[in-house]
This record gives sequence, C-alpha cells and structure tokens, in this order.
Amino acid sequence: MNKTKYFAKRNLIEMTRDPLSYIFCVAFPLVMMVIMTLVNQSIPKGHVTIFEIDNLAGGVLVFGQTFIMLFTALGVAMDRSGSFLTRLFASPMKSPNFILGYVLPMLVIAEIQIILTMVSALVIGAIVGHSISILSLLLTLVTCLPSALMFIAIGLIFGTIFNEKTAPGICSVIISLGSFIGGIWFDAEGTGGVLYSISKCTPFLYCTKVARSTVKLDFTTDGFLLPMLIVIGSGAVLMSLAVVLFKRKMRADLA
Repeated sequence: MNKTKYFAKRNLIEMTRDPLSYIFCVAFPLVMMVIMTLVNQSIPKGHVTIFEIDNLAGGVLVFGQTFIMLFTALGVAMDRSGSFLTRLFASPMKSPNFILGYVLPMLVIAEIQIILTMVSALVIGAIVGHSISILSLLLTLVTCLPSALMFIAIGLIFGTIFNEKTAPGICSVIISLGSFIGGIWFDAEGTGGVLYSISKCTPFLYCTKVARSTVKLDFTTDGFLLPMLIVIGSGAVLMSLAVVLFKRKMRADLA
C-alpha cells in the first residue's frame, strides 16, 4: 500500500507542477462555460437552449474530464520514454501499484475539477437567475466518478501504446470527437439523424446525460439510470483493457 501511496503522490506532484494542467483541466472548461453563458444571454428570452446553465454545467463537467484523459496519457507516455517506468519495473512494485498510482491522483484532480465547475455554475446561475441546487454539487462528486474513471482508462491505454509525442495528438482527436458526438455543445438527441445514431454508439453521450441529469436532479430511467449503467460498463471494460495492456508492456520491458 505504501508503494502505491508514494507513487501516487509523486504523480500528483508532477501533475500540479505543470502549469498547462491548470489551464486545460480547470481554466479552459470554466472559460468555455462563461463564454457559452454569454452566448445564451444573447438568445431571445423563452428559448430553452443547451447553453442554459443547468445543461451547460453537466456538459462542461464531461468536457473537463477529457483533459484528465490527456494528462493521464501524457504522464504515462513521458514516464515510459524517460525509462523511469523501466527502472521501477525492476523494483518490488507490481502492476496494481502502478495502475493505482496513476488512477488515484487523477481522481483527486477530477473531484477538484467537479467542485470548481459546480461552484462556478452556482455563481453563474445566481447571476443569470437560474438557480442550481447545492445537492447537485454533492451528487456530481459521486455520479461523475464513473465517467472520470473511463477517461482515465482511455488515457492509460493511449499512454501505454503511444509515445509522448503521439499520445497528446490522439487524445486531442478524442477530445474533439467526444465533445462533438457527446452532445456537450449541442443537443445531439434533438438533432437526431445519423449523427445521433453515431452518438448513441459511443459512451461519451451517456457521460453527458449522467452529468446533466445530476445537475438537474432528474433521475429518470432513460435520462440517468441506463446512461449510468452504460458509463460504468464502458469504464470497466476500458480499465480492464488498460490493465492488460500495461501488464504486457511491463513484461515486455522487463524481458
């Protein structure tokens, strides 16, 4: 347990030392929320849009988690490229120590990200006259964890497979793709057609549904329960794949 704790602490410190982590994991999602709120304010009254703060906050929560995926991938890839992991592989540490050492600090970042996003949403909601419950903030700390784990798993996979130059580019594609077909910046379900059919085949849309349903405290079967089960299942599959790939990479480097 101590080995996992020290490795996780080291990774958390490395993350907080990088100023880009503050920009992309915290500042950028919050700036986007402010910008989209201003856009919504310019729309004539009476028109309900995806940029209403209770819709927007859930989307921004998921958008922020995509950057956690990016920094997870970058951290693993950089450790591999610098032979840091190769040296640690020869230590008494086992693969669970490494996996948890990467996952736990990212979960801490995800929780901080959720708190900051929801507090910002509460403030913006108070300003524009669209209140959000404190209960929403507390519940998102729990309901958005499965999606955070899913994105961390994707980051582990990309960091294990690709090097530090390729992994960020691949993650950027996922960020753009996830934002688009995940319905973060538009109403995918209302749009319908082929795009919505594609969106339903990915877990990103369901991550957004879970977050938005929690912010609205609207826990219906189609809006929350089924999407939550899909997100949990997708996260479990992806995390299992990440563990298998990491173990194989570990054995290959030790050979």
